[in-house]
Amino acid sequence: QATERLGRAGKADGRFEAELLLRSALVEDRARFFTTLDDEVDEALLAKYWLWLEERASGKPLQHIVGRQEFMGLEFMVTPDVLIPRPDTEMAVEAALLLLRGRERPQVVDIATGSGAIAVALAYHCPQAQVWATDISTAALAIAKQNALLNGVSERLTFVESSWGEKLLAQGLQFDCVVSNPPYIPSGDIPRLAIEVQQEPHLALDGGPDGLDCYRALVPEAKALLRSGGHIVLEVGQGQATAVGALLKHRGFGDITIRPDLAGIDRVVCGCWD
Repeated sequence: QATERLGRAGKADGRFEAELLLRSALVEDRARFFTTLDDEVDEALLAKYWLWLEERASGKPLQHIVGRQEFMGLEFMVTPDVLIPRPDTEMAVEAALLLLRGRERPQVVDIATGSGAIAVALAYHCPQAQVWATDISTAALAIAKQNALLNGVSERLTFVESSWGEKLLAQGLQFDCVVSNPPYIPSGDIPRLAIEVQQEPHLALDGGPDGLDCYRALVPEAKALLRSGGHIVLEVGQGQATAVGALLKHRGFGDITIRPDLAGIDRVVCGCWD
């Protein structure tokens, strides 16, 4: 019945989502879930489960219902205050990890960190790194800090409430790598996004009329934040890689490379500051 309900609502992965919601309601792992299917479930739990199903059928993001999302093999707390971590962004983390390989104690900053997904994943997978993370949203930073604690990297992460890298620049800090997944959806496209995406914070989505406003603000700051030989790693929207690469080149970055995501869409733009 649950799978059918989600199917009628147009959810292609209805069976998977129905199972995940039930597992979350039971607070069980997958193996335990299948061994308890025949056990009696109390009415309060069933009521919660069907409420969640109706919320999902109406378009509430699955991650907002269960309160979590996996990213780079780690679990992250997710609320409506932060952008839901996506597989596309893993490409930016992997690109940064490659660029940091061989550096003894790299200093890295994730600008506009949101849930902290990039910063926490970098700290976890590059244990020799010291990572900073900025965001203008107090609520988002609170979630990011909890995710750092959840994944055991809070001692190597410094969070700063700041518009882009403004406060880092004021402190005269410099880094080996600047990473960011800034808002890049053109303002006019937001009303046409899937209903689930429209429930995420527009501050984390809206990239201005052409989707590039945030890159125009971020790239000049990144130039000042990077040491000589440091790298910038930017996630970009579909069709934006060439323009962002040109912006980096115009600002004096070299060795500009573009990396596709798993769907073959140009997703990450990297540059080196000499």
